[in-house]
Amino acid sequence: MTRRLVLLFSSLIMLLSNLFAQEARLLRFPAIHGNQIVFTYAGDLYTVPSAGGVARKLTTDIGFEMFAHFSPDGKKIAFTGQYDGNTEVFIIPAEGGVPKRLTFTATLDRDDVSDRMGPNNIVMGWKDDTHVVFRSRRIEFNDFKGQLYLASVEGGIPEQLPLPRGGFCSYSPDGKKLAYNRVFREFRTWKRYRGGQADDVWIYDFETRQTTNLTNNPAQDIFPMWPMWSGNTIYFLSDRDENKRMNLYSCDLNTKETKKVTNFTEYDIKFPSLGDHAIVFENGGFIYKYDAVSGTTEKVTISINDDFDGGRGSLVDVSKNITNYEIAPDGNRALFGARGELFTLPVKYGNTRNLTKTAGVHERSSKWSPDGKSIAYISDATGEDEIYVMPQDGNGTPTQVTSKGDVYKYNIAWSPDSKKILWADKQQRLQYVDVESRKVTLVMRSDVWEFTDFAWSPDSKWIAFAKPEAEVMTKLCLYSLETQKVTEVTDGWFSSYEPAFSSDGKYLFFVSNRTFNPSYSQTEWNHAYFDMAKIYLVTLSKETKSPFEPKSDEVKMKEEKSGKPEEKSDKKKEEKKEVVVKVDTAGIQGRITVLPVTGSRYRNIQSVGEKVYYIRNGLKDEKSKLFLYDLDKQKETELGEFNGFEISADGKKMLVGQEKSYAIIDLPAAKIEVKEKLDLSDMKVKLDHHAEWMQIYNECWRQMRDFFFAPNMHGVDWAGIRKKYEVLVPFVNHRADLTYIIGEMIGELNAGHTYVGGGDMPKAERIQTGLLGATIERDAASGYYRIIKILKGQNWDQRVRSPLTEIGVNAKEGEYIIAVDGKPANQMTDFYESLVNTAGKQVKLKLNAEPKEAGAHETTVIPTGNQQPLY
Repeated sequence: MTRRLVLLFSSLIMLLSNLFAQEARLLRFPAIHGNQIVFTYAGDLYTVPSAGGVARKLTTDIGFEMFAHFSPDGKKIAFTGQYDGNTEVFIIPAEGGVPKRLTFTATLDRDDVSDRMGPNNIVMGWKDDTHVVFRSRRIEFNDFKGQLYLASVEGGIPEQLPLPRGGFCSYSPDGKKLAYNRVFREFRTWKRYRGGQADDVWIYDFETRQTTNLTNNPAQDIFPMWPMWSGNTIYFLSDRDENKRMNLYSCDLNTKETKKVTNFTEYDIKFPSLGDHAIVFENGGFIYKYDAVSGTTEKVTISINDDFDGGRGSLVDVSKNITNYEIAPDGNRALFGARGELFTLPVKYGNTRNLTKTAGVHERSSKWSPDGKSIAYISDATGEDEIYVMPQDGNGTPTQVTSKGDVYKYNIAWSPDSKKILWADKQQRLQYVDVESRKVTLVMRSDVWEFTDFAWSPDSKWIAFAKPEAEVMTKLCLYSLETQKVTEVTDGWFSSYEPAFSSDGKYLFFVSNRTFNPSYSQTEWNHAYFDMAKIYLVTLSKETKSPFEPKSDEVKMKEEKSGKPEEKSDKKKEEKKEVVVKVDTAGIQGRITVLPVTGSRYRNIQSVGEKVYYIRNGLKDEKSKLFLYDLDKQKETELGEFNGFEISADGKKMLVGQEKSYAIIDLPAAKIEVKEKLDLSDMKVKLDHHAEWMQIYNECWRQMRDFFFAPNMHGVDWAGIRKKYEVLVPFVNHRADLTYIIGEMIGELNAGHTYVGGGDMPKAERIQTGLLGATIERDAASGYYRIIKILKGQNWDQRVRSPLTEIGVNAKEGEYIIAVDGKPANQMTDFYESLVNTAGKQVKLKLNAEPKEAGAHETTVIPTGNQQPLY
């Protein structure tokens, strides 16, 4: 009776444990041996019984561990990891333990699981119990290519297989042949590919050195697997069926008969791996097991008990993620957009305010109303981009002023009377909305491109904009709100853009590419034109005089007094007098004149009275610079090196940005000296990673919907695709997995160069291995390392220098490396381990023409961190 109770209690405990452990999904890179499966989840390795159950974590490093494979005897697991910063090959005991590093290679720029080139040093499997097969770009200058290597579990310099390039592969049971892919494109987000890089399964014979194409099919035939239990059969993935969905196939090497052994129609099979009479693979985020004996496929139900630290919310500083900035109308506060939230900061006193605090919603393009009461912004709170208006202090419910906007919206602009908001969208429309009535008015729709540059007149009755034209040109236009007519201010001969009204409404400033300063090429018979832009203005009224009209000092005659008392002017009334913009459209193109500034690149023109402010960043400018041109004094003044600026609506203050720091200053008239910067330290957000990741997924879906070149989305049910992959997003606990899901979604469009990358990921510290720019091999007899070949470089260029050929370095091909910084080289398992963290640093090598200490000479070399350009 007691034994029964114990068994019942144990069963109950197991049942409750499984109930509390949610079934896991988004499990990647599985491998199987006997009754154990190893896989990657959220960047760490886990193991679980092949029948399923609760998984046990094997690794906890901040880096990403992936492509785990059991050794043939099942005692060890080889994997690709980032324990020491670099992406390298490691092994651990199958039950878990301390990782042992087997490779020491270059730190590559493109070396990430989310990159379309894939990670470096990917473990492909095992040749036998003592050698790991991996693919590396260690000696390849072309990121598209890589070679196959064998790494000994004892360490040492890996041995390159005699193939010019290779991808996923599998040894024959007797080890005499290799089934492999020549091309490596498994990280490309391009499904159903049928181009020049569509791969086949090839077989290389190590004895005859002959290569045979096994599949020779226009579809993708990838991931060959040559089972120990069936030497006459090779399994592989292919999307050759009518659905063009990746499934598992087998090929009989005797009859060449190919059979489809799985029939998945919704998701592709990803990253299969061979075991004992079984193959495991990913499909729809789950792990499936194909039993080769019974020919059946079953899902392995797996749950994970973990703290899922990668998905936990945290308080983060977003001051380095600022996307836009604005100044309050009176200059007392600044408005910032950062990581999808809106903040206002005081000049000196008071708190930083997060106005939105909306996890999972992207607020952007915020603008302060000129009357100071409201802030307008674009938000995707409804699932689409809409314009909202909220009280400037954040108290109160935001008001949605646009609706049914299933299209991407660009930057917005308040009218000076704070009654209307102007914006452009991906449907190539320029529109404004009346904030009170919410009536939307179409200004213009382009047949060529989106509108990017537009501005309001001071009286809110005119809109100036750059109209996209053919031949990548833009034409400056004026739109009257009263007549709803458009007037062309410039002709189509030169691009004109960046419109800005003067604060008094007399002029319309703009930038135009009209300056031809040809530069004659020193390497080809041709001219090039750079820095073609200058700032121009047009007098809006025919009665307005040019600020550059000729001046003449004349004697002023004293007027006789009439005897009547003089009327005193009311200065206060004059100051409050509203600006009235008068535009004479007739002959307006003939009233254009240029500011006497140098030909360069200009942007962000703003004016206050006779003072015109702008940013210049031409080819001759090392950094962007803020300038002032005084129309009255006809003088240009450089104010300092700033990335951008905004002037307060009252014209008295300016917000300047400089290398991710900001300051509010009095409107400058001379060189700016920033004394106090805005305190950004309290721009913090409590992140809800899962809400943010779902928002990112949905916004990426919308971006492709709005920007994909084919309106029919290549015939894909794009709404259905969204739902199909959306179910995976809640299982994300590492940013790289979100990138993977988005890539799978985008891949359904069957289009090239539609890649995804970036994101806020945990990153291991990069520790570079120093490289000598040479081929080094170990001498088996002496244990010393020999310089087989020294790669040529261009030592006058630091990017292409070859360390052993630099001036003062005494090294020759054929010489032996006897010691590194005094340590005997023949006692080193891997010579490159001694060069870890030496890139760019001095290293003393002891060299000899013979493999012995006696007679050796010493030379100092500075290893490089990247020798790819030397190949």
